[in-house]
This record gives sequence, structure tokens and C-alpha cells, in this order.
Amino acid sequence: MTSTTARTADGSAITLSTSGLSAADVLAVARRGAPVQLDAAAREEVVRVRAHIDALAAPGHAPVYGVSTGFGALADTAIAPSMRHALQRSLIRSHAAGAGPEVETEVVRALMLLRARTLASGRTGVRPVVVETMLALLNAQITPIVHEYGSLGCSGDLAPLSHCAIVLMGEGRARDHDGTERPVPELLAEAGIEPVLLEEKEGLALINGTDGMLGMLLMAIADLDELVRTADLTTALTVQGLRGRDTVFRPELHAPLRPHPGQEASAANILALLEGSPIIADVAAEGSRVQDAYSLRCAPQVAGGVRDTIEHARTVAERELASAIDNPVVLEDGTVTSNGNFHGAPVAYVLDFLAVVSADLASIAERRTDRMLDRSRSHGLPPFLADDPGVDSGFMIAQYTQAAMVSEMKRLAVPASVDSIPSSAMQEDHVSMGWHAARKLRTSVENLRRVLAIELLTASRAIDLRAPLEPSAASAAAVEVLRRTVQGPGPDRFLAPDIAEAEARLLDGAVLAAVEEVTGTLR
Repeated sequence: MTSTTARTADGSAITLSTSGLSAADVLAVARRGAPVQLDAAAREEVVRVRAHIDALAAPGHAPVYGVSTGFGALADTAIAPSMRHALQRSLIRSHAAGAGPEVETEVVRALMLLRARTLASGRTGVRPVVVETMLALLNAQITPIVHEYGSLGCSGDLAPLSHCAIVLMGEGRARDHDGTERPVPELLAEAGIEPVLLEEKEGLALINGTDGMLGMLLMAIADLDELVRTADLTTALTVQGLRGRDTVFRPELHAPLRPHPGQEASAANILALLEGSPIIADVAAEGSRVQDAYSLRCAPQVAGGVRDTIEHARTVAERELASAIDNPVVLEDGTVTSNGNFHGAPVAYVLDFLAVVSADLASIAERRTDRMLDRSRSHGLPPFLADDPGVDSGFMIAQYTQAAMVSEMKRLAVPASVDSIPSSAMQEDHVSMGWHAARKLRTSVENLRRVLAIELLTASRAIDLRAPLEPSAASAAAVEVLRRTVQGPGPDRFLAPDIAEAEARLLDGAVLAAVEEVTGTLR
């Protein structure tokens, strides 16, 4: 699959071609508002393929699903030409039936871009105006309001995509670039966008894809790529805070003995992050302990397994990005045929798998944090890292907060993809629940970042309390970033803002950036 990369330095647009998009493209548009344009060759292909649909829609032609028939369980009902505009309009209106909280703007933008990608593939049979109007909405920063519930992850993310499609028609609900909800006709007029009158098959093509779950998968992978490196950092900080040993991270204990690529990468990162640590040197000179607890010693095995799972998920995401999901689909020879490619199972499985490994990565981080707070296991640190134990509670309740989030993540690790509730009068009798797998993964990823933020806070305080011994240079760089906005050891203070600050420094990448100035790019 070929594509442009993310938005260029001069602000030029990403080009949507028949070749598809890269993950970087999707992130640039969804999260950073990069503009998008339709490639001229792709437009020509869309025009060419539309001619096949027009021929099938001609009076006297045998009924074709999605072109001249009803939908789902009503697929055998032929629709007269005079009623086909009403058919497409009714499809979108009736399917825009979501409920519950609004989903995030970045999710909606990814949803729209990925649907436009399929429309531009030349496999759906829409007119160019449909693709171009979708891109115009993105470029005008008009965001349809999409709700939490409505997709079963099969026959596409139907309700979420319908809430986008109805805005193309000049109806529904949407927000402007400032996030203010305004009447859709007003938003379109202000942006110079004409509402689309949908022709045969176009309504179905707008809603029959795995775009929501795929968009959330791509964003989760990007976030987890960063968080798994962050977990290596917080591990290294905790090893020093607990006066642990670095010998278990030596390369000869990993690839030669257990050649999992992720494990090798994690161990190499932790060793690099500990390099030159006076605390570690002092532990080696003391020689009083043979082994550390599993939460320290086995960190590369856990974080490495997370990495390998992310790589599997990335493979699935890249395959899905190279796909053209619609039903019916237009083949190379112009044949329009039904298929089951809209079923979200492949994507749903890896979404669930990522929720499992996110929960376990958070779980081992919480165990390391708890160890630093327990004076019977912390090798000389004060109880709960308190300034005046008894008067002060230190980080006691920060660990409670960690434990609460980890517990929630364990519940979110229960797979959504093993569930299926039949729909559409038993025509759609097995569904993937991929949208729900994606929604719970988003929550899990957010909580993982918060759990690691609390370990960062705790380990940094533990390291400060080891003075005059110093941590490694890379670790000192991480602590220095944190100390710009979060005070070091002292009497109890309002702790929630400190947790929020640590989370913000992980979210904006400042901590990892400072560390990698010392170590080079972590794996």
C-alpha cells in the first residue's frame, strides 16, 4: 500500500488516492486537523466505476441489492426508480439512531476520513461529489455528533457512520471548529458546502464499513507505542527507587535464551535507562540481595509481550487500511456483488487483545508502586514516602487510585468480540461487537497513562529520598521534567493536581523526549 505520509511541514494537504492511507495520515487528520484532498486519478476512477452503478439502476434492469432494493432483511424488496432518492434518504435517517454520550472529535474525524478512503477506492460506486463533500466537512472542521451506542461492529459501524452521512445531506447535528453545536444548514452554508442528494447505492456505501473501530485501533496503537516505552522508563525509575539490581536486564539473558523481540527491546531500554546509575552501583557494591521481586525482575517479559501484541495489532490494522469495505462491492470487471467483508471480527479481536495487555501492563506498574510505599519491602524508604509518617499519609491514596483504575481495566479486558446479539430479523445473526471493543480499549489506554503517571510520581519521590545517591542521567532527566511543575518530597499537599501534571507530561511527550535526549531513541 502506498500513500503520502503525515501532513507536510508547509501545511500542504494529504492526498487521498486509490492506494489508500497510512496510519500517520489518519493520525494527522484525526488529531492534528491536517487538510485532505482527492487525487485526480482517484476521482477519475470513481467516475468510471459510477457508470456501472448507473447502468444497473436503469429502468428494466433486474433488481440489484443496494442499488434498486431495500436493505438488510428487506433485501428482496424491489424499489421503483422514482422512490430511490427517498430510499437512500430514509436509510440514513433511520440508521442515524445512536444514543448515549458523544464520542470524541478525533474518533469522528478518523471515522469520516476512513470512510472517504473507501469511497475513493473505486469499489463502492458513489459519485465524486460524495467523497468531496466528506472531505470538505473535514477541512472545514465540521464534526458530526456521533453517539456511544449504535454499532454492533457488523454491516459496518452503521449508526456512527449514519450520523456522519446525515450531515452530508444537510440534516442531523454537528459542531463547528470551536466545538459549538450549530444548525447543520448554517454550518454547511458558512463553509460553502452544498448538501448532497444521494443517488442509488450511495447511502449504503456511506455507512457499510469498519471505519470507527479501525480509527480507534490506529489511535490506540499510536498511544500504546509511547506508553510501553514509558513503562520501561517508570520501571527503571522504580528499580532505582527500590535499590534493585540491573543484572537481569543484560542482553545475554534475553534474545539468546528467549527470543521474543519485544522482551529483548524492553530489557535493552531498561538497561540503557539505568546506565551509569550511582544508586545501582551502590547496590552492586553492597551485594546484600540475590533477586528482586517479579514486578521488577520480570518487567521485560511483560512489557515485551505487550510490544509483540501491539505488532500483531499493527499488522491487522495495516491490512484493514489496505481494504475496501462495502456491501455490495464493485469488482474490477464492474460486477456488483454481495460479500461479508464488513464483518469486524479481525479488528475486534486485536482491540480486545490490546485491552488485555494494557490491563496487565498497568497491573505490574501498580505492584511496583505499592512496593515503594510499604516500608517492609522498600529497603529503607519511609512508610508511604511520607514526610512525617503518621501526621502525613504520603502517597497512600495515590496507590488506591492506581488500584481502582487497574481494577476497572481488568473488567474492560473481558472480550467484547465473544458476544453476539442477532439483529435485522435474524438476517444479521452474528456480529463482532468491534465498536464496543474499541470504546473500552480507549478507556483502558487512558487509565494506563494515569497508572504510569502515578508510578512516575512515586518513583521520582523515592529516588529523591535516596539522596545523596543519584539516579542515572536518563532518570534524572525524567525527574527534572516532573519537578518543573511538581514539588519534591515534603509535607502532604493537594495530590490530585500533581497526578494530573504527571499525566499531562506523559501525554505531551515531554518526559520521554527528555529521556531520549540522553539515551537516544528507545525501542
